[in-house]
Amino acid sequence: MMIFFIVGLIVHVVFFLSIFDIYFTSPLVHGMTPQRVPLAPPAKRLVLFVADGLRADSLFKPDDNGTGRAPYLRSVIEESGTWGVSHTRVPTESRPGHVALIAGFYEDVSAVAKGWKENPVEFDSVFNESRHTWCWGSPDILPMFAKGATGDHVYTYTYPPEREDFASTDASRLDTWVFDEVKDFLNVAKSNETLLNMLHEEQNVFFLHLLGIDTNGHAHRPMSKEYIENIGLVDSGVAEFVSVMDDFYGHDGKTAYIFTSDHGMTNWGSHGAGHPSETLTPLVAWGAGVQTAQREGSHKYDDNYLKEWGLETSMRVDVNQADIAPLMSSLIGVPFPVNSVGVLPLNYLNNSQHFKAESIYANAIQILEQFRVKMAQKKETTISFLFTLYQPLTDSKQMDFMRNARNLIQKGQFDEAVKRSLGQMFLCIGLLVALFLMVQSSPWTYYIYCLLPVPVWFSVMREFETLASLVRSVPSLPLSKCFGYFLLVTFGIELLVVSFFYRAMLTLGLVVLALWPLVSGLYTKAKVRSLSWMLSCLFLAVFPLLPVVGREPDVNYVILFVCICFQMMQVVLCAYILTSTHSSLQLKQGLPLFNQLVSWLTLVSSFLIPLLSSTRLFHRLLSILMSLVCVYLLLSTGYEALFPPVLSWLMFAWINIEQETMNTQGSSNRTEHCVKFITDFAENIDITKIRQLRLDDIRRSYYFVFFIIIAFFGCGNIASINSFDPASVYCFLTVFNPFIMGGLLMWKVLIPFVIVMCTFESIQVSTQLSSRSLFLVVLVISDLMALHFFFLVKDHGSWLDIGTSISHYVIVMSMTIFLMLLSVMTHILTSKRILIGRKRKMHFR
Repeated sequence: MMIFFIVGLIVHVVFFLSIFDIYFTSPLVHGMTPQRVPLAPPAKRLVLFVADGLRADSLFKPDDNGTGRAPYLRSVIEESGTWGVSHTRVPTESRPGHVALIAGFYEDVSAVAKGWKENPVEFDSVFNESRHTWCWGSPDILPMFAKGATGDHVYTYTYPPEREDFASTDASRLDTWVFDEVKDFLNVAKSNETLLNMLHEEQNVFFLHLLGIDTNGHAHRPMSKEYIENIGLVDSGVAEFVSVMDDFYGHDGKTAYIFTSDHGMTNWGSHGAGHPSETLTPLVAWGAGVQTAQREGSHKYDDNYLKEWGLETSMRVDVNQADIAPLMSSLIGVPFPVNSVGVLPLNYLNNSQHFKAESIYANAIQILEQFRVKMAQKKETTISFLFTLYQPLTDSKQMDFMRNARNLIQKGQFDEAVKRSLGQMFLCIGLLVALFLMVQSSPWTYYIYCLLPVPVWFSVMREFETLASLVRSVPSLPLSKCFGYFLLVTFGIELLVVSFFYRAMLTLGLVVLALWPLVSGLYTKAKVRSLSWMLSCLFLAVFPLLPVVGREPDVNYVILFVCICFQMMQVVLCAYILTSTHSSLQLKQGLPLFNQLVSWLTLVSSFLIPLLSSTRLFHRLLSILMSLVCVYLLLSTGYEALFPPVLSWLMFAWINIEQETMNTQGSSNRTEHCVKFITDFAENIDITKIRQLRLDDIRRSYYFVFFIIIAFFGCGNIASINSFDPASVYCFLTVFNPFIMGGLLMWKVLIPFVIVMCTFESIQVSTQLSSRSLFLVVLVISDLMALHFFFLVKDHGSWLDIGTSISHYVIVMSMTIFLMLLSVMTHILTSKRILIGRKRKMHFR
């Protein structure tokens, strides 16, 4: 079993990682010649304001009384600048958004494992090409551009990470800090001759990253008073800073300003997906070299935003987010970032036709240079290694060997000599493949991909006798029953595949499962258990029809869970912690220390308390359930608090009805002994009583996979980054920490998994079936699903389409690997026990 586990894990890990090697390879290339406009630039310096998390409509739309939320920027739009909507791309997160703004290229897919804070591949940016860049703002964003710069001309000033607190009484203080720091910086420069000379050089950039709006949006939602007031604070801060800059430089008219955002935000306070509220961000430019306000003659946009925002008379110029980088380069005369794919928006430039022509020409050459380098670096791909891999099998001698082997099998003479010859043949195949790859100087990953099938097929061929026996026994099998099972399994697998795209299909599946006792005849023999199964299936079928969790937190659902479920002190305490925490945050009193301590203690104890309980089946399962439900309760914000108890109800009903099924089969088969159920996880199973696999066990395995998918998508869609709400972790922490928050959210996803896995362990124990046999069937079903999604992977279309298709494959492959690892954890949770002796010595049995 251990060898099977290790080998199976290695094979699936290789297939899992291969998708990253194929699709998550960085598109960036290096070695291009930087391109710049050969004419004098209109501006000597540029100021970039990025209001993190600011939606376009939140800035442009007037209040209910008709007054603008940002009067200074509104006056710029109407009098002295050019404006429009900057269209971002998914994922609408801070790191890819800022990279698109400042470096001019969209999400680097190789950064998928790097999270929010950095890009794994070095890249060029406007900051890197500038003479000097000074940055103020978040420690999550600024270091990325300083790290990627050549030289030490990018200077960053950040506040402590602890200030990024979602429970802060006033998150706008982050923006106030930025404005105060930059003003102090300019004041200090007046008495520092070296710094003053640097500031008066050309091609300088000032970057102000304003995180307060994003933080208030997450904590209070974009329609809140805090979010709107933060916009007004930023607007007044921009107006004051422009005045300070003009005074500092003697009103020389050589400063260009750009105000924009990295991404928007949904009404429920999240971002990451492709909703218009997330992808439509504001862009306002003014100052040196920027076109002044123009009157709109005819509207070229089909939407109604101009009328809704009251800007029908102002010319709107929309851009793609990556277009802002070449605009900044053109304004201050620095080379275009060599990795930029942005197209210079000429309508934002106020300069001669000659300058515009030179600018767009340099922009085009810069993009063409990337294409040339990619073509020069591209190597010819070949699939001839497949011919090499299977060439020995098509050789006449090898075909003779196969015929001889078949004859020997039929005569019962497939001895060790033949097996050794088979091993020698596959060894030669492996050597030929390795030699072929070595001649081509292939990467080391190619050796893994090409050599892995050799031992796998060798293992298959060693069982040729078994396969041949199976083929010979086909005529004696009940073909109609087998065919019926085949159709059911095919329908079931296709149902699971479709459920990745349409969650409502899980409801259909649960309704079908609810009818199982009626179809199988169990209802007439065990009405109470059958009725419990049917009702639990129907109750659980409601969840896939509900909206994805994370839209609008409503702790009333959590209180409802306490009322209808268990009246135990720990659950009640967790419910109190949850409600008091959210109440404290709404009153802007922060996260109470007592609540935080209880939350973390509950999380830690959830791993230990089950190990102190009895190992009897239902006692241990109830202990595991209560411990996990308490943690899930603290991580809940809405109706998902009801999901674990309903799922647990169905799991207990499943155990009971499977026992009834075994009773029915035992009584109907006179040749078998009476079924004796094992009710203790720690009881040693007599290996002689472990029965062979039956067709009915395929149904059990399929139920398990189906319930695992229910655990994935019952309350949301893990394939979408937008399914999670940061409010879920507010009982544990409110200071932004992507790794801890991500870990807590991941554990919230895993809790239903553990419930299902422990149930499957119980069924395996009570039915006295080898865990290896059941797990093999589960792996086959999971791998068939993975094969579906492998062929559904897209390498064209939008990044969202490509990413979604890849994420589906990754989820299924991860599930296969994850089930192997989680089975070890659930085995410990169910069968192990910590014994505390009289002398307070702890024993782990």
